[in-house]
Amino acid sequence: MSRIKTLIFDFGDVFINLDKKGAINKALTLFGIDTFPEDLNTINHRYEKGLINTKEFLEFYTSRFPNLNESIILEAWNYILKDFPKHRFEFIYQLRKSNTFNIILLSNTNELHIDWIKHRVDFFEDFKQCFHQFYLSHEIGLRKPDTEIYEFVLTQNQLNPSSCLFVDDLKENTESASKLSINTWNINPETEDVTKLFEINSHLF
Repeated sequence: MSRIKTLIFDFGDVFINLDKKGAINKALTLFGIDTFPEDLNTINHRYEKGLINTKEFLEFYTSRFPNLNESIILEAWNYILKDFPKHRFEFIYQLRKSNTFNIILLSNTNELHIDWIKHRVDFFEDFKQCFHQFYLSHEIGLRKPDTEIYEFVLTQNQLNPSSCLFVDDLKENTESASKLSINTWNINPETEDVTKLFEINSHLF
């Protein structure tokens, strides 16, 4: 019998492909800067936590960079989002159908990115239905790698951390979860695919 009862998945670079490097380079070029100043990182994190709304977020950027209009800001912000391979949706769909695990999504994301995905991924609603809980940072006011977000998921769902496996592409996120005794898979999106979950983590099942 598997010791893992709950699977907790990140979204970006686990299911939907991201171009993080390309998005950063595009933004740096667009803003005419070499590195991201603290105020940009802070506003991005506040937006991801839902502490400011989309209107306030866009107003910040258009006032900070008056030579850029809203549509240019939006294009740069959504540049990170790429394709959602159908085989990954089929994997999670079959997993839910098997009714073997409690399945949770836990993603650092924001309203603009989710809206973009909803309009371009025709199976998004079906994908969402594959999860028993679907936690987006901007809806719950918490973000990874802060410990509070993992404590929130564990408490809300009355989970034993040692019976959970958390899949995320960012090492800082899996390291933070590990400190709470959650099993983790720090997936490498360049060489690994979520559909190989059971092969790569066979020691846990």
